[in-house]
Amino acid sequence: MAVFAVHLPLLLMGLPLKSYDTNFHIFFASHYLHHWFNPWNAKWYAGFSQTTYPPLPQQWVALVSRLIGLDLAYMAVQFAAILLLALGVYRFALLWVNQRAASLAALASVFLGSESFLVYSAGQLSTTAAAPLYLNALPYMFEWIREGKWRSFLKGAALFTAAAAAHHATLLFGSMFFAIPVLALVLIDRQGGERVSTGAFVMRTVVMTAVVGAAVALVLLPFWIALIHYPVTQTPIPHASRANYILSPQWGVNYFVVPYGFLVLALPFIFVRGSVVARLRPLLLGFWLAFLVGLGGTTPVGRVLLGRAFDVLTMERFSYWATLLALPFVGLLAAELIDRYRLRAVAGLTLAATATCALAVAWSTYRPADAQDFKVDAVANWLNRDGHDNYRYVTLGFGNKISRLAVLTDASSVDGEWNSGRMLPELTAHAGGALTSSKYFGKEGLDALHAILDHADRYSLKWVFVRDPYYEPLLSFGGWRRVDNLEDRTVTVWSKDGVPPATTVNAPQMPPAWQGLMWGTLPLGSSILAILVVLLPDSRRRAPVGVESDIAQEDYVSGRLVS
Repeated sequence: MAVFAVHLPLLLMGLPLKSYDTNFHIFFASHYLHHWFNPWNAKWYAGFSQTTYPPLPQQWVALVSRLIGLDLAYMAVQFAAILLLALGVYRFALLWVNQRAASLAALASVFLGSESFLVYSAGQLSTTAAAPLYLNALPYMFEWIREGKWRSFLKGAALFTAAAAAHHATLLFGSMFFAIPVLALVLIDRQGGERVSTGAFVMRTVVMTAVVGAAVALVLLPFWIALIHYPVTQTPIPHASRANYILSPQWGVNYFVVPYGFLVLALPFIFVRGSVVARLRPLLLGFWLAFLVGLGGTTPVGRVLLGRAFDVLTMERFSYWATLLALPFVGLLAAELIDRYRLRAVAGLTLAATATCALAVAWSTYRPADAQDFKVDAVANWLNRDGHDNYRYVTLGFGNKISRLAVLTDASSVDGEWNSGRMLPELTAHAGGALTSSKYFGKEGLDALHAILDHADRYSLKWVFVRDPYYEPLLSFGGWRRVDNLEDRTVTVWSKDGVPPATTVNAPQMPPAWQGLMWGTLPLGSSILAILVVLLPDSRRRAPVGVESDIAQEDYVSGRLVS
């Protein structure tokens, strides 16, 4: 009920639509809606392959959109992910704490600042969709390795595969923080008075790893082929989440204070209890590493652990994972406070949770990623008439609206928001992001824009839509001329003579038909299979892990179970 009360109204208000990446995901979903078995998207970068990004959440948005439209479909899929998160946190927390603390941890996930930050400010649908699947898979992995239960093996493998189909980075990098602590817990767990034998532990771990690895390799085969043949070797693009938060406090507020909120008050308890209770030490280690990596360039830990990936990934996802790992501790702390202070603790915890969620939601309104309150319908209509879509275009000063524009028009652009999908040498040679915001990337961004404009003939680039007068002198000196005005003269249209019409690009990155067939069936099929397998009834119910008796439960909650 808490998820419905807190997040359903915010999603129905369309609050995520002003985030960084929401319209990017809707753009991908729009392509699947019209070209389900053809992942080649001609609308950005003169053509790019969507096999460079796992498709599961966007494909579900595309399916649901047939009933309620793309925007509401996005909200529905995001809402389902938030519901699954509460369930996943509860089941994951049960590995470490008792039922009462796990229930409180699940309730805390509804108000989690990092979740609200990713949903309403960052718009990272893939991250918020994959994490709940991953959290729900980990208890099944524990049961399989600890007890050898085949139904748990099937359920865990299916959920792991679906999580990878939603977001590869969560499985590749999240395993370091989530799976390794759970494996360590298997070794120290004494349920039933015995530990699992070393031979059984190794064999079952290898089997689970091999089966899940093979399944992920098959389901995302086009993705791996694209990654192997066309690795991400472009010049790294700077991102504020990699900054030193001490030297750049404004980014510290954005990427630390807002996602953590009042959870920072629980940090002393997390470290003390996690150090004292032997069973919680693996969880503490996973949290501590994710916490440090999430600090970006504030510490050297992220660069040391991730290597070159540090310059490719954004760090807010690691803070998100750190807060998820902290929730079992938060549930334990909340239970102890309520036992000791009763209503006063309930009031204080409610206030802290509400303030944490409210801060993240308010921040997305106070500092929206897409602060430009204008519609691109007029630009889309202009492109869609009089044969204007026979040529390619670029926008300047449109910010995150370029994804929305791409949904509304069939015209192709040489710009885009998916940096790993671009292959144009003029873009990959410079440390600049989207051309529409090139001035914010300094010299590197403007050099990329210059290079693209100089090669307008090569890419059939005839139209430039300008909403920021900053770029107009650059166009004038480059031989471009103003030909029209839109949106009460707030958008000017520039053109270049002698540019040939755009032709279909026959790029080597274009996936063959068999990859399109796999891409349109296996990722979505993995999620449907996961749903069916998880619905299989368990042969028997077992008590929460680590709670063997009333005495053990009392000792566990009070922290008397030490090494």
